[in-house]
Amino acid sequence: MPTKGGGGPSLFEDPERARAAMPLAARMRPRDFAEFVGQEQVIGEGSVLRRALAQGDLPSLIVWGPPGSGKTTLARLIAQEVRARFVALSAVTAGVAELRAEVAEARARLLQDGVRTVLFIDELHRFSRSQQDAILPHVEAGTVRLIGATTENPSLSINNALLSRCQVIVLAPLGPDAMRTVLERAVGDAERGLGRLGVALSPDALAELEQTSGGDARTALNALELAASATAPDAEGRRAIDQKAVREALLHPALRHDRQGDLHYDLASAMIKSVRGSDADAAVYWLARLIEAGEDPLFVARRIVISAAEDIGLADPAALSVAMAAYQATQAIGLPEARLPLTEAILYLALAPKSNSGLRAYDAAVEDVRRQPTAPVPLHLRNAVTGMMRSLGYGQGYRYAHQDPKGVVELAYRPQALQAQRYYLPSQHGREAQLGERWQTLWQKIHGERRAEEKEDGHER
Repeated sequence: MPTKGGGGPSLFEDPERARAAMPLAARMRPRDFAEFVGQEQVIGEGSVLRRALAQGDLPSLIVWGPPGSGKTTLARLIAQEVRARFVALSAVTAGVAELRAEVAEARARLLQDGVRTVLFIDELHRFSRSQQDAILPHVEAGTVRLIGATTENPSLSINNALLSRCQVIVLAPLGPDAMRTVLERAVGDAERGLGRLGVALSPDALAELEQTSGGDARTALNALELAASATAPDAEGRRAIDQKAVREALLHPALRHDRQGDLHYDLASAMIKSVRGSDADAAVYWLARLIEAGEDPLFVARRIVISAAEDIGLADPAALSVAMAAYQATQAIGLPEARLPLTEAILYLALAPKSNSGLRAYDAAVEDVRRQPTAPVPLHLRNAVTGMMRSLGYGQGYRYAHQDPKGVVELAYRPQALQAQRYYLPSQHGREAQLGERWQTLWQKIHGERRAEEKEDGHER
């Protein structure tokens, strides 16, 4: 039908033109399981899910995986495999009213025609708890089969009640072989891909797309399409895409990150564990991943301060000062310059001797605090600020340490029942080795040379 202005068919009336206007990643979306590459452990021939689908079984699913790993495509193919109606909603834009309307339509289709509905909800983790609760009764009744896609750990982001009624499928980033298949198929496909443009990918360009896309097929295909559009054909009509063209098309590679999500904590955990393991290169790599992905630099600085106290501790007391200086510098100057004091601090911590004696001492003391939460303060340690307190024995027997030539006196500083307990057990690393020797001397002096030896023999932790 002509358009109002008398021209040819509109984009929406011409399927061929509509498909040509779609991004390459959308045009190359697999049409069946034969074209679905990667994820063999989940959906390959002989997998549990494929066997269930072959029998017509359609469970509700939570599909967890990174961007570009095939979550939406998998949902469409599952619905297609069991001849179910496919309805897609986005948790970013859909509300409860739209959800109820789709459920009502699904119920009518099921009762009138026996047609099942796959309700696909993209980014399910963005639904509130109440919105997730609104889905639950319809999943439970079988009115719809839910396939929820999420990039976040379902055990942390999805209601337990909803999660218990769904099977969780975990998708991984596409590996090099799968990514190569996706790219080569797009280059060679004349109907949906770039085959008509005479595109030729150099080995270096192919490797660049495989590595820089991070297993995200959508990112790789979008970069490939941009590189092809920006590359002029030669005299023979071929577009030779090299590594430089791919790098320019990728511009600044998108680093996966979400300040509220799993990766936020996974990257921070990797950084701190690398510090703890004294791998300076790994520690600065994870620091760079966090900063370049847009992480709040003060979050990074706080983790560094915690690590200085928890992992280095008294083995190098200066580590906490270095970490605090980095935190204060980050507050004062912000990014991008803050990356310098943060890098200096993370390298210092990674290379420092390690001790978690402070954490162990506190945890050991907490055990006794919880076991004897009301153990009385010894009378000689209490301040006698009134006559009545003095008459009750407050402060009697207290010895002022500064009056001793060595600054240490024999005195019970803990509840009677806990006198023999040992909480602080120094490591033999760095500065703490010397502190440990001093602590042993002080402990014996405080408890009395002979009594200290007896207590150590019979009561030490």
